[in-house]
Amino acid sequence: MNKKDFAKGAYHGIPIALGYLSVSFGFGIKAVQSGLSALAATLISAFNLTSAGQAAGVEIIAAGGTLIEMILVQLTINIRYSLMAITLSQRLDSGFTLPHRLLASYGITDEIFAVCASQRKPLTPAYMYGMILTAFLGWVTGTALGAVAGELLPLSVSSAMGIVLYGMFLALIIPPAKKDRRILLVVLIAAGLSLLFKYLLTAVSSGFAMMISAIAAAAIGAAIAPLKKEGRQ
Repeated sequence: MNKKDFAKGAYHGIPIALGYLSVSFGFGIKAVQSGLSALAATLISAFNLTSAGQAAGVEIIAAGGTLIEMILVQLTINIRYSLMAITLSQRLDSGFTLPHRLLASYGITDEIFAVCASQRKPLTPAYMYGMILTAFLGWVTGTALGAVAGELLPLSVSSAMGIVLYGMFLALIIPPAKKDRRILLVVLIAAGLSLLFKYLLTAVSSGFAMMISAIAAAAIGAAIAPLKKEGRQ
């Protein structure tokens, strides 16, 4: 393995790890508040590495949802990673054999994808492993610290700190929503549908409500305000 590429990837992963540290801290608190142990919360982060998917999964577990519900929700939320992987596959070094591709696919997140996509040179396995390892350590360490804090801190304090995870979601949607009204439209539709399921259609479980809201909002947004192709009015 190229040590220089690994070190470069690890260095580029430091800002990602620092960001993950604070966000996963909130997830750890949320998981403990939902009834999971600190060990279970840490293992979830170690084997998943997906913020939105983990948050949704914990809610389904806390609500006693079914396995089918969990599978469908995770598929809906995380399908974007497949698209990211397909995009990055066009930028890989010739040394990226099938085993390397399978291993690296574990660590593809929004932030890692963004950094990798910005690189001018072909991506090597060592570079991606360095970045993934650094980001992984930040995510899992933050989860463990948050979970332990959730078990030790008073409920009033841990509840207040649990809002960090939702702050991350807001940080993800607000900037693009401000730039593009179509995105804002989809966000508002999704929020409206979520409120509808929360207060009126209460018979629908939280997992299915989340999935239906996401798919329906995207479909309605695409129908009402589709993206226009280049050069077409």
